[in-house]
Amino acid sequence: MTRHDVPPRPTDAELAILNVLWDRGPSTVRDVHEALYRDEGAGYTTALKLLQIMYGKGLVLRDDTERAHVFRAAVNRERTQKRFVADLVQRVFNGSSSQLVLQALGGRGKATRAELDEIRALLDRLEGN
Repeated sequence: MTRHDVPPRPTDAELAILNVLWDRGPSTVRDVHEALYRDEGAGYTTALKLLQIMYGKGLVLRDDTERAHVFRAAVNRERTQKRFVADLVQRVFNGSSSQLVLQALGGRGKATRAELDEIRALLDRLEGN
């Protein structure tokens, strides 16, 4: 993959691993396994194989200077979220961001005061542009 290539969109399993790396920072395979698979009974090799695949795709970076390799996310959380939302808006809402927002706010119950404040601040910023 060249420097200008965009890594592929992560699968659900890869996204779960990225969430661990975004939340915890650089982690070993064992750290990822403990966070995601310990209670599910999945083996250590499951986490290892997924991280190896993700490394090949450019989704994670690997520091192999120590005996236990340490992985960190190579993709930004916000950019990844934006990619998923853009895809969702195109596929499900025919390109309409407002329909997505209306469904999200109207379909799950009442938004919290903090969420409404964030939405108002965003709307104020958008109107200012």
